[in-house]
Amino acid sequence: MAFQKAVKGTILVGGGALATVLGLSQFAHYRRKQVSLAYVEAAGYLTEPVNREPPSREAQLMTLKNTPEFDILVIGGGATGCGCALDAVTRGLKTALVERDDFSSGTSSRSTKLIHGGVRYLQKAIMNLDVEQYRMVKEALHERANLLEIAPHLSAPLPIMLPLYKWWQLPYYWVGIKMYDLVAGSQCLKSSYVLSKSRALEHFPMLQKDKLVGAIVYYDGQHNDARMNLAIALTAARYGAATANYMEVVSLLKKTDPETGKERVSGARCKDVLTGQEFDVRAKCVINAAGPFTDSVRKMDDKNVVPICQPSAGVHIVMPGYYSPENMGLLDPATSDGRVIFFLPWEKMTIAGTTDTPTDVTHHPIPSEEDINFILNEVRNYLSSDVEVRRGDVLAAWSGIRPLVTDPKSADTQSISRNHVVDVSDSGLITIAGGKWTTYRSMAEDTVDAAVKFHNLKAGPSRTVGLFLQGGKDWSPTLYIRLVQDYGLESEVAQHLAKTYGDKAFEVAKMASVTGKRWPVVGVRLVSEFPYIEAEVKYGIKEYACTAVDMISRRTRLAFLNVQAAEEALPRIVELMGRELNWSELRKQEELETATRFLYYEMGYKSRTEQLTDSTEISLLPSDIDRYKKRFHKFDEDEKGFITIVDVQRVLESINVQMDENTLHEILCEVDLNKNGQVELHEFLQLMSAVQKGRVSGSRLAILMKTAEENLDRRVPIPVDRSCGGL
Repeated sequence: MAFQKAVKGTILVGGGALATVLGLSQFAHYRRKQVSLAYVEAAGYLTEPVNREPPSREAQLMTLKNTPEFDILVIGGGATGCGCALDAVTRGLKTALVERDDFSSGTSSRSTKLIHGGVRYLQKAIMNLDVEQYRMVKEALHERANLLEIAPHLSAPLPIMLPLYKWWQLPYYWVGIKMYDLVAGSQCLKSSYVLSKSRALEHFPMLQKDKLVGAIVYYDGQHNDARMNLAIALTAARYGAATANYMEVVSLLKKTDPETGKERVSGARCKDVLTGQEFDVRAKCVINAAGPFTDSVRKMDDKNVVPICQPSAGVHIVMPGYYSPENMGLLDPATSDGRVIFFLPWEKMTIAGTTDTPTDVTHHPIPSEEDINFILNEVRNYLSSDVEVRRGDVLAAWSGIRPLVTDPKSADTQSISRNHVVDVSDSGLITIAGGKWTTYRSMAEDTVDAAVKFHNLKAGPSRTVGLFLQGGKDWSPTLYIRLVQDYGLESEVAQHLAKTYGDKAFEVAKMASVTGKRWPVVGVRLVSEFPYIEAEVKYGIKEYACTAVDMISRRTRLAFLNVQAAEEALPRIVELMGRELNWSELRKQEELETATRFLYYEMGYKSRTEQLTDSTEISLLPSDIDRYKKRFHKFDEDEKGFITIVDVQRVLESINVQMDENTLHEILCEVDLNKNGQVELHEFLQLMSAVQKGRVSGSRLAILMKTAEENLDRRVPIPVDRSCGGL
């Protein structure tokens, strides 16, 4: 017996027929009324959360251990799993959720950061007369509007430019984008518009201007994906769900149904990854929302089950903010190999991606150099030749595994389902797979509907439309001003806290340390160039952060913005977490090593460091080699063939520049390729060759030596005689 996901055609397709009968203006009024009623209905059914604050992880573990039986146990702490937990608990069902890693540690934190209906899906729907694609876009646009409403602090509309380089593209894409607006109806964020060439360059001055004929700008949503996922989990916990990260499902529990005589899934054997302790969590229904690991859980139920997940890797890169305007994204609708590339401002940086290549399922996906260079080449095609797109400007890179699925009940088992699939096994295991970030809520609703129907659970309809997520209810665009005025925070830090925590930002501000300066009064930064403060580490522990990786990647987003900045902040983060969680010195060292390994492999640090190695080829002109040798010998006065910290200190002192020894040691270590405590001439020339090629940027030693040379050259003797001869 099986229940399969059915797209809500009566709502989504029926609207089209209704529009024909009522006329567009009346239909738009009807839809506005329908949406507003949905929000009122949700608010009317729900009581206040049972917990003012999410219970501690220890309290949640006790609830998991001591509850005789839950109504629903969700496996997986990504957006869909947490969405299922929130949907179930707000229907009055006794709900539990376990996640083997951290909330949002997988695909949900490694997205393009867009909340979108899918312009390219609508294009396919129109070109192929594909009703399923149309329904999917319609559903996603509805969910986009809801997500922007319930988490306004974590999300916002973003204009995205579609540059046009051929005249025929203008009417073609204009019709498509206008259809996108029309399908959204009253939930259209802002109407799309056409720009002339000159206006397009005003909005996006970095754009390739040759052959540009104009541009179309449309609107979609953007969000902080990991923080959004966490907000869903925290909201579920506040409403009474027993949620626990670092709880691995070892096996599924089964019992015989007395009525049918069949075996039914009745819970899971769980293991606390942090302590090794195991115990059973029993439930009337188990939901498998494990994303790329969907088939692993399905095989626990039936080892002979046919796999449905076809994982695909999507790589993204992060570059400095100057590569894009602060509030305008870019869409490349047809890359050299037919894929779509987004180029978007995010957290004052620029994010570019994604690729789409088959991959194996792994807990630790690694971005490949090939994919990074593919994205860079596509970016070069759209940016002006005045902007040098350098490999060395890639500050972070990551790979996320998208869990594409085949429909297990379809006759064609090889066809990829464009939408999500809800499947119920013979033993009652509910599996939700596929779909996308934007539609997590409707996916959760369909999944819990299936669970209620199959397992005869007593619950009403879904109540999550219009339900504010953690931090969203009392947020306002001016909330940050109160943080500045009441606590003495920097404006940039206050804006960041308001955008990240919403109305909970005041709790973070209360934890902020005094700086000892005239201004800001409180708020010690973890690293100078980012607005993350030490208080966020303490508050992150209240948000179930258990490791340093949790803190640098999902409570803060440092690892996703700049791997070197994250590495720089790590020792202090570990120190603060160790103090709060009573870590031993051994545990602190393990945390440092694990987090460093995470940055090195999963966040692109390895690819970045490989741009300069002891085997890097020197490809410089003879004139450049002579110039760099002269610069080197200004530091290597004794012509030893290498420079040390002492040599650099001597030069800096001569131009009245002070720099502490630890910083100098770090700077030289970046270029000391053979790790012998000194920088040889050969290593310096390798560095300058990599800088010239754009493979390395922001090298502190290269900049320091160039600046020092310029200062030394300016130190000419001061004449003592008077001008014009004088007397």
